[in-house]
Amino acid sequence: QVHFVESGGGLVQPGGSRRLSCAASGFTLDDYIIGWFRQVPGKEREGVSCISRNDGNTAYADSVQGRFTISIDNAKNTVYLQMNNLKPEDTAAYYCAAYYSPIVYPPLASLLNPGADFRAWGQGTYVTVSS
Repeated sequence: QVHFVESGGGLVQPGGSRRLSCAASGFTLDDYIIGWFRQVPGKEREGVSCISRNDGNTAYADSVQGRFTISIDNAKNTVYLQMNNLKPEDTAAYYCAAYYSPIVYPPLASLLNPGADFRAWGQGTYVTVSS
């Protein structure tokens, strides 16, 4: 079964850091764009960041730009989200998913908007930012 397994969530104080992991299961990341998304109960899912496996290009939501860094370890088939200077408004369930794009792709930032065809969603990992 093709899916991701997210991990690394937990409780962190405001201003703190956390690194989330997203391990691909059942497929390799070649030709995919991997995205991190987050959702708070009762609110729409928000695109946080995404990275192209093939060329390493990245995009970030304005709300996390300069604080979060997405990266990929091809040998481990895993994508990471390093979150620094966390704020209470970052509290959410964080998910990763994959967008298949073997040749060309739309502007990465546009893929963070609702409607992009991301698949292989994981079960999510919850991050709580609170003192």
